[in-house]
Parts: sequence; structure tokens; C-alpha cells
Amino acid sequence: MARIHPSADVDERATLGEGTSVWHLAQVREDAVLGKGCIVGRGAYVGSGVRMGDNCKLQNYALVYEPAVLEDGVFVGPAAVFTNDHYPRSIAPDGTLKRGDDWEAVGVTVRHGASIGARAVCVAPVTVGRWALVAAGAVVTKDVPDFALVAGVPAKRIRWVGKAGEPLEPTGEPGRWRCPTTGETYLEQDDILTEETR
Repeated sequence: MARIHPSADVDERATLGEGTSVWHLAQVREDAVLGKGCIVGRGAYVGSGVRMGDNCKLQNYALVYEPAVLEDGVFVGPAAVFTNDHYPRSIAPDGTLKRGDDWEAVGVTVRHGASIGARAVCVAPVTVGRWALVAAGAVVTKDVPDFALVAGVPAKRIRWVGKAGEPLEPTGEPGRWRCPTTGETYLEQDDILTEETR
């Protein structure tokens, strides 16, 4: 059973998985689907039709606009923003107020286990790869590879990270990296990092 704080605004057409919590002043719009064990922090916003997997965390005041897709285990830091419009305008060229049918929403996709830092902005359409880490305050304007640590404006890869989120260390062998926390090793080839199979 989901837990919804009395001050939260959760549309009756939204679907919340078992053990999901929606906290103070958060809003979950119609047709949003949240998996099991998710946490939606104070003042966070989940747009219409957004899809979230299991065990996702939206920290306080994160804004996730439709049609974003978050796979299992995604972390979105405080006040992070996922945009959804290529060319945002309040009015049409003739001066009339734009409505929902006047534009085409584009989304941000965040793959399994990835994390978005506090106050980061993901400018749709972009995909953040598996286990990637977007630094606080970064502005993501292009796709982020799996296991990449990106930072800056616009965001650029500065390191590789493992599943624990720690920067990887070189093993001394070309193109081979190790996680200092888990000991797992990774192989880098052509700016792509993959887990080493044993």
C-alpha cells in the first residue's frame, strides 16, 4: 500500500506501487505510473503520464515533466528539473495563449541506477545512461553514456563511475578501470565503458 501525506496532491488516475511514499506538498499528475518503493519528496512534481520504475527517489522540489521515463533505482536530487519543450513559449506568434495541443512534448529518459545531482537541469530530449552520475548544477544537453560522471554547463564527461557512484580508478592496464568500493572492473573502448565479465 502506498503512503500519501495529507498535503500531497495525487490524482486518482495515477498509479502508485506498493510501499511508495508521496510527501508534503508533492504533486503526482494523472496517468503517472510509479513503481514499488518510490519516494517523492516534499514539493516534488511528477507530470502527467510520467513513468517511474521501482525504488526511485525524487528529492525535495524535483520537477519531472512529462513524458519523462525513469527506470528502476533512479535518484533525482533536490530542485533538479527535467524539461519537455524544444521551443518554449507562453503565446503563439499571433499573441494567443498556447494550449496543451499547441506543442509536442519531448522527454528525458534516465536509465537503471543513474543519479541526477541537486539543481541539475536535463534539457529534453536526452537519455542519461545506466549508473551514470550527473553532477549538481550541471546542464545536460546531450545523451550521457552508461557509467559517465558529467559536470558543467553544458555537461561533459569528466570521469567514469561504478555502480556505487564512486569515481573509478585506473588499474594500470590500458582501458581497464576498478571501483574502489566494490572491486568490480570495467573496460573502456571508444569512449564506452562496460562491465567486465568474469
